[in-house]
Amino acid sequence: MLTALYADEQGKIYDAPGYLALGRVGETDAVLALEDMIPLPEGSDLTFLPGCSALASRNGKKVSIATSLLAVAALLPVGYTRTHLPAYVKQGEVPLLPLYGYTAVAVHNNQMYVAAIKSDSNVKWHPRRYNTPGLEHKIAIVRQEIPGNRLVEHLAHCSLVWHCSTAQNLFYRRWEAGIPVSPACNANCLGCISLQSAECCPAPQSRISFLPTVEEVAAIGCYHLSKGVEPIISFGQGCEGEPALAWQTIAAAIRGIRARTGRGVINMNTNAGFTAGVEAIVDAGVNSIRVSMISVNQGIHQAYYRGNYSLADVQRSIGYAKSHGVYVSLNMLLLPGLNDRCEEMSAWVDFLDGAEIDMIQLRNLNIDPDLIWSCLPKPKGEILGVKFLIKELRQRFPALQIGNFSRYISR
Repeated sequence: MLTALYADEQGKIYDAPGYLALGRVGETDAVLALEDMIPLPEGSDLTFLPGCSALASRNGKKVSIATSLLAVAALLPVGYTRTHLPAYVKQGEVPLLPLYGYTAVAVHNNQMYVAAIKSDSNVKWHPRRYNTPGLEHKIAIVRQEIPGNRLVEHLAHCSLVWHCSTAQNLFYRRWEAGIPVSPACNANCLGCISLQSAECCPAPQSRISFLPTVEEVAAIGCYHLSKGVEPIISFGQGCEGEPALAWQTIAAAIRGIRARTGRGVINMNTNAGFTAGVEAIVDAGVNSIRVSMISVNQGIHQAYYRGNYSLADVQRSIGYAKSHGVYVSLNMLLLPGLNDRCEEMSAWVDFLDGAEIDMIQLRNLNIDPDLIWSCLPKPKGEILGVKFLIKELRQRFPALQIGNFSRYISR
């Protein structure tokens, strides 16, 4: 038996003996089974959902434990993919939930369990590798070695205030380091983590407020690729808009970087909607791109991204990149009850059959579940489950890598 959890108004978490834990898939709540769960991973956080009463099952019926007792969720470290959301009911008009990936959590034999699977090895991205006691000193060294560079200051702020791992990697001289460039965007994503409208929940980090110069970008890029361990520089970070809109700066910076070093990988994370910009950056020598996609259904894609481009534009950008030898990953924004429905899975299979995608990176979608279901077209078809989705994709496309993290690719 998996026992439900709840929190009081002070945030203290309790178990509820006699109440079975529920999980949510789509808009349906169901009793969780032990085979749905894994032990709470190291690096997870527990949180309560403000204004949301905890739901559970008692005597075969779905009940609220008490209207004053709040639902509890787990926030997973990267490398784990959730299969169920927490079950809850909002009490009246309450603010939207902050932008996190809420996961069902329960107790079994005095141990915490979460509704998730381990989907990648997080050796490089484990929380213990970040926010170490020597980080501020490392930041001071880079400030001395790249003086007067506004990007260094921006990334130092992201490292110390937002605790961004890709920002910190610049100062640790290793792996994937982000270089934000574009304050503008051609989309208005429901779950944007750097810019939200006033009526929504606050963004968990602030967007870059300036357009760096070619020299500033190239200096950071050369520094990391020259000195880093398995170095990757990535345009298109959580603290910026769409990098392809800044194609002139990025393309010129890539050429400047490659004139000085052939080391490492140059990557861009993009919505791929501005095809002309993507093409210019591909022509400049980018090695890989990671394309954000929630669906290959135009209605769902547009309802989430709310961009001034179409899904056909995204597909054209991917096709151009592949035809020029670029490694292409998809950043699949994953929401149980959406991507794992029959018609969505069929659409993904049809798309992947011809797109020659190299990797799918699974991302737990950080958003208030009630918000996204109220904004998307009503999904149709049977829900087959996140586990089934991943298994089906692996069986149909054995050469396709499926995980969570960017790979250091050999060029």
